[in-house]
Amino acid sequence: MIPLNMMPGATDHAVREGPGIESMNGLTAAASPPSTRLTTQARGLFEQEPMLPALLSIVPAHLSSDDELLAAVLGSAIGDPAARQAVGDIALTVFRDDGSARDAALADVETTARKNFEPGGEIATLLFSRGIHALLAHRVTHSLWTEGRTDLALALKTLFGRAFSTDIHPAARIGRGIWLDHGLGFVVGETALIEDDVSIWHGVTLGSTLKDSSATRHPRLRRGATIGAGVVILGGVDIGAGSVVAAGSVVLTDVEPGTTVAGVPAKPKARSAGSFAGF
Repeated sequence: MIPLNMMPGATDHAVREGPGIESMNGLTAAASPPSTRLTTQARGLFEQEPMLPALLSIVPAHLSSDDELLAAVLGSAIGDPAARQAVGDIALTVFRDDGSARDAALADVETTARKNFEPGGEIATLLFSRGIHALLAHRVTHSLWTEGRTDLALALKTLFGRAFSTDIHPAARIGRGIWLDHGLGFVVGETALIEDDVSIWHGVTLGSTLKDSSATRHPRLRRGATIGAGVVILGGVDIGAGSVVAAGSVVLTDVEPGTTVAGVPAKPKARSAGSFAGF
């Protein structure tokens, strides 16, 4: 393992993940004692299906904590053996040392398993969900970015993008309890903000209009918003808490909290008793 504090340019400063989770105070959460709950579940699952270690390049019997399991899952997505080992080592250091990154990752797993009715529960979600893998990757790159390891964060972002078909800037702030369903084609710009409990489908873009170079040039998804497949949201707009953006919409203006919008460009739609109103 390569401790991050032994790498050139490492600092002692980090910020916590996402808004609404005491993340804007500039402090890294202290690491709590390591959990083994998911690791224990993984051992049981792998005993039931003996082909999994060869297919996933993960051997739960060799792992002693959930931190190690999270890191092993990320590393297993990388084909080159040397890069896989490096990714696993870096991810393990992040999940051990940055309690907020680890806790956010575990919250994402729990939320995804609950909302998606995932067969096999949390451990199947962690092992088999591409959206979870993309979020795990961002937890690592964002932690590195806030530690000042920007080149390493960008290098890993590129590597993970090849593996998961996503492009999530390491500086983007993402809260906890995120459900990123499928994850494929998810693009997030540098100044984007995603608050807690947001649900997002595949093919979503959180981009800029190219007319604004400010630190708020990308969208802000407020707590509990739901973003459908193929949605494009451009510019420093607010997608209000509890709002729903229907699949295929293009959003160029703010969306009021608790409303549904649809279309190109997106416009408000009346909610009826049978309307989907988010999670």
